Amino acid sequence: MASPIPLRGRLRRYGTSYAMLLPFLALFAGFLLWPLANSLYLSFTKFDGVNPAVFNGVDNFVQLASDTRFRHALGNTALYVVGSVVFGTLLSLGLALAFNGSSWPHRIMRTLFFLPSVTSSIALMLMWKWVLYPSDVGLANTIVDWLGGQAVAWLATPGLTIPILVLMSVWGGMGYGMVLYVAGLGSIPEEYYEAAKIDGASAWRQFRHITLPLLRPVTTYVVVTGLIGAFQVFEAVYIVFSQGANTIGGVLDSGLMIVPYLYDQGFTHFRLGYASAIAWVLFLIIFVLSLINLRVGRAMKEL
Repeated sequence: MASPIPLRGRLRRYGTSYAMLLPFLALFAGFLLWPLANSLYLSFTKFDGVNPAVFNGVDNFVQLASDTRFRHALGNTALYVVGSVVFGTLLSLGLALAFNGSSWPHRIMRTLFFLPSVTSSIALMLMWKWVLYPSDVGLANTIVDWLGGQAVAWLATPGLTIPILVLMSVWGGMGYGMVLYVAGLGSIPEEYYEAAKIDGASAWRQFRHITLPLLRPVTTYVVVTGLIGAFQVFEAVYIVFSQGANTIGGVLDSGLMIVPYLYDQGFTHFRLGYASAIAWVLFLIIFVLSLINLRVGRAMKEL
């Protein structure tokens, strides 16, 4: 058994590498570890950003349990996450299957569907706000008028808020998932399909027993990243549905999500300790759901 290298010898041997890592480690500690630790501390305090933080134990978390507006935001977020992740994943897979070829039309279509994923989210939300503008200026109501219908108050109808948010999310993100699925489809050996055809397997059986199982790692990644992104939705609510400082969640808080509520508590009402508690609850929710998803994906792979 080889003896361990002394510290002086290790520094002489790897000192240059350690020195080159120091700038990254400093930035990592200063801009990630320290803010995380400070946020965790503030979640146990009463802090308004001006006066010194006062430690109050778990009072913020106890208050969250009885906060009806937070529970409303949590329910809205759950509906939004389920809708955007399910429809986004299914449409991403459908687009990948439809435009999986190497021909120029397929390449052009993949590019068109992928463009929203690399476009500024602020620009996209402003575009959607124009599309859903309540008067005839908005594109949606213009089309409704052409069809002989009455103008719809898209942004002022509580029952339409979650479906509209899901639509915006799916439209903006399905191109990214499509590219991942196209890469996954390209990694499946063609011999599997040839052997299945020789055995007389139909297209549906090939898809069910070859394509779907071999795409499980891609599906797990798409679902996990979709969950994380959906729970952190902010721009769509703040830009499209916000009508002012006191209506950040739209009409009757129909579009209130966890992150906009966090922003409202922290930067409108200056309850930064309470906002930090909301942030850590959100972190735990995302962490647990991602862990469950990864476990389920691993178990299905073993089956």
